[in-house]
Amino acid sequence: MPSSVPTWDELLSSAQRSAVHWEMRDSYAVDYETGPFADWRAGVRLDPEDRESWWRPWHSLIAETVAKGVVVRRVRIVSEPVSEYTRFLYDGTFKNIIAGEQVRWLPRRQASDIALPGNDGWLIDGRLIRWNHFTGDGASAGGEISEDPAAAKLCADAFEAAWARATPHENYKIS
Repeated sequence: MPSSVPTWDELLSSAQRSAVHWEMRDSYAVDYETGPFADWRAGVRLDPEDRESWWRPWHSLIAETVAKGVVVRRVRIVSEPVSEYTRFLYDGTFKNIIAGEQVRWLPRRQASDIALPGNDGWLIDGRLIRWNHFTGDGASAGGEISEDPAAAKLCADAFEAAWARATPHENYKIS
């Protein structure tokens, strides 16, 4: 296992064919009083046509990755009814899609028989895992890199099973 976690630029630039990402938490550490989530809670909605107001370096990195032929897919496994934070993510998913990601949603009840990894993460080209660790309240607890073939197979199989059941963003409706 490599001793250091690469930057996101290094990780995604290493991808040749695929970068898949699975998210399984109903909320991540957010500041309820300031920032994008607080703005959203106050009724602010971003205009997809006004890219300058929301486009960030992350979106450029995804767009560059996709432009070189890498397929970037994200599946969000969520409890229903969805949390307020998941609604916030849902409303902002247009940014991921415009950047070039494919995004699907899977209700947690439909994932009960899928052997999912214990943590969120990324799988690059079916071989390199970037685990995303979080504290109980959703704060980042750092990343970890693994090239363990058995773990990579678990992640690939779990992702593909979840992806096959998940609903594309444009068809997923939250209530």
